[in-house]
Amino acid sequence: MATPKLYAGAKLRELRGRVGLTQKDFAAKLSVSLPYLNQMENNNRPISTAVLLGLAQEFGFDVTELQAGDEARLIGDMKEALADPAFAGPTPALADLRLVASNAPALARAFLDLHTAYRQTHERLASLDEALGREDARLKPSPWEEVRDFFHYCDNYIDAVDRAAERFATSLPDGQSLEDAATETLEAKGIEVVDAEDDKIRHYDPATKTLSLSRFAASETRSFQLLLQTALLTQDALLEATLDLARFQSEESREIAKIGLANYYAGAALMPYGRFLDAATKTRHDLEILSTQFGASLEQVAHRLSTMQRPGAKGIPFFFVRVDQAGTITKRHSATTLQFARFGGACPLWNVHRAFELPGQFLRQLAETPDGVRYFCLARDVSKSGGAWGAPIRRYAIGLGCEVKHASALVYADHMQLKNAEAFEAIGISCRICERKSCHQRSVPPLERQLKVDLNLRDVLPYQVE
Repeated sequence: MATPKLYAGAKLRELRGRVGLTQKDFAAKLSVSLPYLNQMENNNRPISTAVLLGLAQEFGFDVTELQAGDEARLIGDMKEALADPAFAGPTPALADLRLVASNAPALARAFLDLHTAYRQTHERLASLDEALGREDARLKPSPWEEVRDFFHYCDNYIDAVDRAAERFATSLPDGQSLEDAATETLEAKGIEVVDAEDDKIRHYDPATKTLSLSRFAASETRSFQLLLQTALLTQDALLEATLDLARFQSEESREIAKIGLANYYAGAALMPYGRFLDAATKTRHDLEILSTQFGASLEQVAHRLSTMQRPGAKGIPFFFVRVDQAGTITKRHSATTLQFARFGGACPLWNVHRAFELPGQFLRQLAETPDGVRYFCLARDVSKSGGAWGAPIRRYAIGLGCEVKHASALVYADHMQLKNAEAFEAIGISCRICERKSCHQRSVPPLERQLKVDLNLRDVLPYQVE
């Protein structure tokens, strides 16, 4: 079989900008002519093997990054945005979306930002009585969505923060626990760590330099919160530098992102990259063994597995998602071609929803999306006790999965019919953008297709999708 040609002009331009070279100097470094480089950067020619070798030798560039760009994410996001009823005309062909995502990713992101702004304006108008007269009624992006997209397009891997956390976790003296090291680090700054007198999970008082941690919280939660506060108090310069590069549009976004980066540091310290990747490989990604070995919760382990995308030392590309009982996605990340809906819930046929029905059990599923890609999916409930009688219980379910070609590396996929096409269930992304015509669980018609209604016929759906 012939090797597919690699067109990655946007990534090539990004790398040239990163090293600060003109086209002429960059072409000289790669031993190609200036016109040839220009053609590759504009996707008029594929990137040759000689150029790939030059990128690796001259710049130490991980050439796998050329194939692991944002194209799939951008295509999925644009496709969902264009399914909005606001776009009355015919939907652009998939080939056109691919062309925009590969040749003009900045334009694609600008379009998505514009659509997000439109949605928020529409929502403000729907609640005009609340918005009128408010000083903050001006148009601005949702801080939560802006931060979500920041991590989404970073592949959920922040190299500088990840490596800093790994250095902290792997430099401990023999016999010292991570929690003791974090406590000692804080005490060296004059900060006292105590049990909380109230039900707050974590509370730091700068005036008294006291960090209170809930005595009702699980041990892995206390460890995580201790490391999170350590990041906020000892890694401020690193976090702020990372935030500067992100260029968030509001102070609220920046603050939410800072908490997200501190959370990232805590997870990376609890499960240091090299050590965790090695353990995940040896245990065949057994979440329960990894949870015990690293003193982390199942959710923390699953989330960490989805971040193992360090250039030159990548793990299996996983997707990770957390949903609540209403089916709303509260956390999402995908290092695979599977992209979750930006708005609304997930496909009801996905096994993550069934996890609430069978608490304490791992549910396995072989699934196929409308684009023909097949996945192995794992789901589990992760309900969280309030720690006391009468305290509210937070109920969630997590989903973790990968393309079926990687499934043999997971202990959970043993004895499943990975090569039997009939064993794969048909799932989608969300009903409003799903292309399947005869799904028995469809909640709303697809926005991209015409409907046919027959008054004399009632099938599973009250209409037919053409």
